[in-house]
Amino acid sequence: MSKRHSAKHKLDRRMGQNIWGRPKSPVNKREYGPGQHGQRRKGKTSDYGTQLKAKQKLKGYYASISERQFRSYYAEAVRMKGDTSANLIGLLERRLDSVVYRAKFVPTVFAARQFVNHGHVTVNGKKVNISSYLVKQGDVVAVKEASRQMLLVMEAQQSSERDLPDYLSVDTAKLAATFVRVPVLGDVPYPVMMEPNLVVEFYSR
Repeated sequence: MSKRHSAKHKLDRRMGQNIWGRPKSPVNKREYGPGQHGQRRKGKTSDYGTQLKAKQKLKGYYASISERQFRSYYAEAVRMKGDTSANLIGLLERRLDSVVYRAKFVPTVFAARQFVNHGHVTVNGKKVNISSYLVKQGDVVAVKEASRQMLLVMEAQQSSERDLPDYLSVDTAKLAATFVRVPVLGDVPYPVMMEPNLVVEFYSR
């Protein structure tokens, strides 16, 4: 098992939830945490612990974004008009690797980050290899023609694990997705409940 998969499975078990909704998640068989003490009875979680868990879950979901980068998204969300927690979700879903994942060009968000970094994606016809690049409303994200026959792309297209969200307009024949609008929390097809309001509480302590 690769280091990346190990970390992904460990996060699932630490949270006690199938974060990405994957059929191979160990939580499907073992809902307790990793390690020899994973089955110990847990005491009541403090407010801080609940907020920390919400932050770790949301941060981990997006291919384990670094703490520094995740905090910068929070700071930007605070500066924006409107609800901070909604702004945070909007920023995370505007990431290029998030759009590539949501459009079902690749099977996982981890694969999406690597796919973008290796130069297989264009935005409005120009190659962009920065996974944290923030797309805007109306931007067209596409798989380069030379990359469309890659095995992971074809497997993702055929997968029935995920549905396409309505804030993307996807042309499956051309492997292109138009970012129609910035989503709110209720629009995002998370397999588990995310609580960005607790993330805001964590950072505003």
